[in-house]
Amino acid sequence: MNKKVNTILFILGATILNLILMLVIFFVLFALLVRFVSQDSSAFPMLLALLFILSIGGSFFLYTFAMKKLSARIRLEDYLSPLFGRKPGSGSGRGERR
Repeated sequence: MNKKVNTILFILGATILNLILMLVIFFVLFALLVRFVSQDSSAFPMLLALLFILSIGGSFFLYTFAMKKLSARIRLEDYLSPLFGRKPGSGSGRGERR
């Protein structure tokens, strides 16, 4: 496989992992909410929205932590192509005059 295929597979896998993390965090927090807060409470809908936001933030935090550990262990640049390349003709900025 070449770098572009590796990049596409990595992005798909990372997206699926991030969604799974978000769902797991949400369901764990939801189980805690149902256990300790009455569903008839007026604060229940607001707490449910807060759980959703916390699950997004928690999955982002865990995903970022995992990517830092993975990047420290494996040089991803060797296996993945950059998502956004330089524009043609822009040069590196070294030694060019305008």
